[in-house]
Amino acid sequence: MSRVLVTGANGFVGRALCRALRDAGNTVTGLVRRQMPREYGVDEWVDPSVDFAGMDAGWPEALQVDCVVHLAARVHVMLEDAADPEAAFQATNVEGTLRCARAAWRHGVRRFVFVSSIKAMTEADSGRPVREDDSPAPQDPYGRSKRAAEEALIRLGAQTGLEIVIVRPPLVYGPDVRANFLSLMNAVWKGVPLPLGALGARRSLVYVDNLADALVHCATDARAAQQCFHVADSDALTIAELARALGRHLGRPARLLPVPESWLRLAGRLTGRTAQVDRLVGSLQLDTSRIRTVLGWQAPYSTEEGLAATAHWYRSTH
Repeated sequence: MSRVLVTGANGFVGRALCRALRDAGNTVTGLVRRQMPREYGVDEWVDPSVDFAGMDAGWPEALQVDCVVHLAARVHVMLEDAADPEAAFQATNVEGTLRCARAAWRHGVRRFVFVSSIKAMTEADSGRPVREDDSPAPQDPYGRSKRAAEEALIRLGAQTGLEIVIVRPPLVYGPDVRANFLSLMNAVWKGVPLPLGALGARRSLVYVDNLADALVHCATDARAAQQCFHVADSDALTIAELARALGRHLGRPARLLPVPESWLRLAGRLTGRTAQVDRLVGSLQLDTSRIRTVLGWQAPYSTEEGLAATAHWYRSTH
């Protein structure tokens, strides 16, 4: 049994991770900025400070932790409102992460699991699945901040002996999902025609409970120390396959139009959305062989099971 502190415990992934850690017999404390309903059997530490500025001084005297799983972050947003997005991402995702890791080390924590993103590496693969040791080329402020945090944590680990574990998921889906995945579900549910029928590029996804299971292994398995892992479902779907699968589980067949990729790219250029279209039509598959080889990890749920659970949640809210 391990004692694990989860930052961002009341978020989408955080709630799933706290459940998974608890069910595996670990002692779990959630670090959150404001009090909210929490998972049964999970203790709570409320620290309202911005970017973990008060974490070190406010560490509860009785709290003993073996591992911190750091989920809290300024996430990738579609409609950016910060005057300087680069600085905003750096402040939270780099400086805040380092404050959290240093506080953990000072209070005797042995391991720090950093949930990064595949965006710290790239937005598209080069014709083969992306490996952990490929050359990084992040394309936006979010991805650059995650990459900078990875590098800073590795240096901190070398200086202090803190065990650093880096996990890079792709898009995460599951019950309570938001952002682009929810938008796709809304469109399928409403019968909106989607110009996605001709797209053949495949993109890795990860079901939230698969990611949570992998993070439990990263937090508790001695073999994970000083490792970096890509985590994804076993299947990488095309966007058309994803839409059809969602439609099947929602009971609302997806209406897909076979619009050529070249037309979509042209529309992206004309509307100033080239980056968004590139992500839509480009391939991004992850090589997950390292976590399977090093930790013996296998995704406990298939993509079909994950999509079915997500669709069941969606139907229950509509």
